This record gives sequence, structure tokens and C-alpha cells, in this order.
Amino acid sequence: MGEDWLANAYEEMSRRQFLARMSAGSFGLAGFAVASSAIAGEVISTASAGLSVAEGKVLSGDFPIPIYEAYPTGSRKYPILVVIPEIFGMHEHIKDVTRRFAKEGFLSLTFEPYAREGGVLHLPDIGAVRKVADSVPDERVMVDLDAIVGYAKKHPAAQADRIGVTGFCRGGMYTLLYAAHNEELKAAVAWYGQIKPEKRPGVRRVGPLDVVSRINAPVLGLYGEADLGIPVADVKELEAAFKAAGKKAEFVLYPGAPHAFFADYRPSYRADAAKDAWSRCVAWLNRYLKG
Repeated sequence: MGEDWLANAYEEMSRRQFLARMSAGSFGLAGFAVASSAIAGEVISTASAGLSVAEGKVLSGDFPIPIYEAYPTGSRKYPILVVIPEIFGMHEHIKDVTRRFAKEGFLSLTFEPYAREGGVLHLPDIGAVRKVADSVPDERVMVDLDAIVGYAKKHPAAQADRIGVTGFCRGGMYTLLYAAHNEELKAAVAWYGQIKPEKRPGVRRVGPLDVVSRINAPVLGLYGEADLGIPVADVKELEAAFKAAGKKAEFVLYPGAPHAFFADYRPSYRADAAKDAWSRCVAWLNRYLKG
């Protein structure tokens, strides 16, 4: 997707103007992702009241992956939902979204995909972030997700046979790839995940369009018509591929919505599109994970 999402962050502003505005507020990338209440119009905060919330580690091979989990307090068991972060990793917005899913009645877990590299929030700009993120092999992420799902299936609050996945931006692409990788999944929701990512030796062999035939879980795709990095034609092509393969899938395109329209900590946030997409996402997960 290159840096096209930057152009979406402020409509009708150039990348230079966008970065200048960030710099004027003394924000590096870390400030953009963590202290973003200073530049976003509305930041949603979800309290942990009524939830069991914990941070921990899950071994993937011999590496301990940082995770964050949330689920309703009590003695019931809940469907598992893995929340795959955007390119900035497991920062506060992603943890908040994980709590939102817990409030909806899921055992929700997220993780830090770039822990082996020391994370990315401390890096000075999107170029540095992409240098890290773009070097991580998709296969490693799939293995890490397998480890998290394995942990979740043994969780005392889990309905081990009800597993779903959702993800945002880079995590939206991983959602589609993981739906092809793990036949146990019952539902998948991809938020503006890249459809035609660059393929690179040792990093990425296939993209979402290449794995449609291997996806059995019902897929909901949530995209913005004004996403400069994901053309509407790509979304339509993916939708057609699912239909041709006889798969259960639904794609929604929001008029005027840029990339990251759900990210309430960014200026790209669009409240109406985000609210509708959240309702559709939860309904999808309720239907296929709870039904």
C-alpha cells in the first residue's frame, strides 16, 4: 500500500502538509499512535469494568509473544476472537478494540506482531515502521497466530470450537491469509486489509486473491471507497473471486471513507462508517460464532 494511507489521513492535504502538522505538534510516529488524542477528533475509551483483562506471553516456538486478553467476568465460556493489529502493533487503540469485543461477549485476544523487532511505536516515521513490518514473513505471523489460538483453546473461558479472527489494515490482510491457513475458523472480518500486497521472496508468496479457494470461514470485508491504497476495483475483484468459488462472503464499501476509517485515534476516523461497520462486524460474529 506504500504510504497512500497518509494521504487519506487528512483529506485534501498533501503528505508533506500532513507530516508538517504532526511535526508542529511535536509528534513522531509514537505520538501519532499513542498520544493521538491531541490530533484526532474523537477517541473512544472502553472501560474494563465487567471484564477480566490481562496481559501475558504465549510461546511461539521459543519466543514469548506479548498478548492482551479480555472477556466478560463470570463463569461462562465464550467464543474466541483473535484481533490482529494494524501496522503499528499492539498499542492502546487495539487494546481498547479488544475490550469492545469482550463487551460483546467474546474471549478476545490481541498480540504484538513485531515484538521480536522490539516493536515499532518508538520509531520516528512511517518509513521506519514499514522497514520493520515489511520484512516480517507472513508465515511467521501465521505460526504466531496458531500459537495464540492454541493458547486460547485451552483458556478456561473459551468455547474451544468457536474461533474467529478480525484485523485492521495490515491485520485485515493477515485476517484473510489466516482464514485460508486455519480450517478451524468459523468467521473472519477483514477491515480494509490490502488485497494485492507486494510479493517478496522470503516474506510473502501469496496475497488474499491467491487463497480464496482455501477459505471456508464466512468472510466479511469492510472497506472505504476513498481508500487511496486499496482501489474499489480490487475490492470488487476479491468479492467476485469469493462468489466464483462459491464461498460465503460479503463486502461493504463506505462512500467517502478513507483508509483506517475505524481508527478513532486518527483524523481518518469517520464516525458514521465506523458505527455501521462495527454493527455489521458484531452481527457477523454473533451469527457465525454464537449461532
